[in-house]
Amino acid sequence: MSEFGLEDLPIRDDLRGRTPYGAPQLDVPVALNTNENPYPPSPRLAEALARAVADVAVGLNRYPDRDAVRLRSALADYLGHGLDVRGVWAANGSNEILQQVLQVFGGQGRTAMGFEPSYSMHPVITGVTGTRWVAERRGDDFSIDPAEARAAVLRHRPDVVFLTSPNNPTGTALPLETIEAVAEVAPGVVVVDEAYAEFRREGTPSALSLLPRHPRLIVSRTMSKAFAMAGARLGYLAAHPAVVDAIQLVRLPYHLSAVTQAVAVTALDFADELLGTVKQLREERDALVAWLRERGFSVADSDANFVLFGVFPDRGEVWRRMLDQGVLIREVGPSGWLRVSVGTPEENAAFRAALSNVTGH
Repeated sequence: MSEFGLEDLPIRDDLRGRTPYGAPQLDVPVALNTNENPYPPSPRLAEALARAVADVAVGLNRYPDRDAVRLRSALADYLGHGLDVRGVWAANGSNEILQQVLQVFGGQGRTAMGFEPSYSMHPVITGVTGTRWVAERRGDDFSIDPAEARAAVLRHRPDVVFLTSPNNPTGTALPLETIEAVAEVAPGVVVVDEAYAEFRREGTPSALSLLPRHPRLIVSRTMSKAFAMAGARLGYLAAHPAVVDAIQLVRLPYHLSAVTQAVAVTALDFADELLGTVKQLREERDALVAWLRERGFSVADSDANFVLFGVFPDRGEVWRRMLDQGVLIREVGPSGWLRVSVGTPEENAAFRAALSNVTGH
């Protein structure tokens, strides 16, 4: 058979030269690179999940609830803020949520804007939906100045604006006045990506409180992080019901499987148990930040379940030497910086030991 590769296929010109997104998936003793919750479901929850899946298994010859009404209602109850099923939408991970938003409000001849460094999938999904990406820079402390953000929106007139709070990979949370400054002048929709919202420090508000005043505001969430359900692939958004109606124009029929819906509803029934680890992870995060700073590293303030630290002349070398010791972290974000997910106390201790061995700090 003659050699035949990607370059020989008639793919779209704007996809040529791209590489698939993905963090390394390596079999290592300590994996702290993808911001997962390190605590698995309890045996009690695992049994409940198994029962829920068994209950729907006998009906898998039929299509699932196309609109996931029971699940969306449960998500609305969890979020509060006066939301009901009409103002919540769910999909296969928050990345599908973001893709659906861009399919509706982006596209050819339209623009999406973000403030970098931020979540690397925002420009990726923007590109694959045929939308033009415009990047503005965050401050040296990774914050966003409200006046500068407002001016940038007025200058570019984007159809979609992404604000990530807490931000990935920096962990920085945004004050509500920054979000409002953007929402007040944005000609299109404003998406506040709150994938790590549950890990915020006490008193840090959510953009959910702004929804009644801003009908073009969308708040995106996930069950992958705080809920320890990364393998279930369930993301969701809260917005004005008209936005949810618009999203359904592009959703694929029966996009959420009956199994996914059953697992997510069951996990929400166990929300108190699953979120019980969040307080411990916050404490571990704050202790890790203090430890890194005591040893002279620069560390971004974090309201998430990860920490961005540096600055290294050759971060790739540090990353590789950490991996040699069985600790996998993430080479991501601004040049010279590395990101580590907060793990169990034992995993965090292994990270500290490995980093001390590598850097001498």
